[in-house]
Amino acid sequence: MLADNNLITQVIEALLAQSGWEWLAAALGITYVILAAKESIWCWPAAFFSTMIYTVLFWDGQLPMQSLLRAYYLMMAVYGFIIWRKHSNSADDIRIHRKSWKFHIGFIASGITITLIIGFFLSQSPDTRLPYLDSLVTVFSVMITVLMARKVLESWLYWIVIDSLAIILYWKTGFYVTIIMFMVYLVAATYGYINWKKLYTKAN
Repeated sequence: MLADNNLITQVIEALLAQSGWEWLAAALGITYVILAAKESIWCWPAAFFSTMIYTVLFWDGQLPMQSLLRAYYLMMAVYGFIIWRKHSNSADDIRIHRKSWKFHIGFIASGITITLIIGFFLSQSPDTRLPYLDSLVTVFSVMITVLMARKVLESWLYWIVIDSLAIILYWKTGFYVTIIMFMVYLVAATYGYINWKKLYTKAN
């Protein structure tokens, strides 16, 4: 019991020690996923500013792949906003849709292969922490974001898995506020899948 109390105390102290920038980035990140679950185009501006802050924070925290991932998210936030806005103002609307099992097998195999390659090269540097886990979260986040922008229903299921792994990564690297954000992400991803599935079923 004493050990548990010490752990809780350490976590609380660590949370209080986190920068205001991480709190702001986490708040914007939570806003993004909630708005995305509701198919609101304003999820993308929230994602842009959240990732802009995280790009700097993760670089300083010696997580280069996470920093590069956030730089990528900046571009995807712009892309997502443009494509959702374009199709919302035309008859050629992007609709929620599903992909075949064949697609998902290839998707997962490709992600794992790229992860192993990047993880190997990162492991050669002593300044990189948890290279394979960092790579796994980064690679699949990049790939899933494309599915998200194209409104693929299963993207939410992928997010549930990757968000869970991201929590482990950030726990081991001390980004405790970000862990809270990803716990909210897990709940929001579950809600997003349920909501998008209802919309998909209704449309079909």
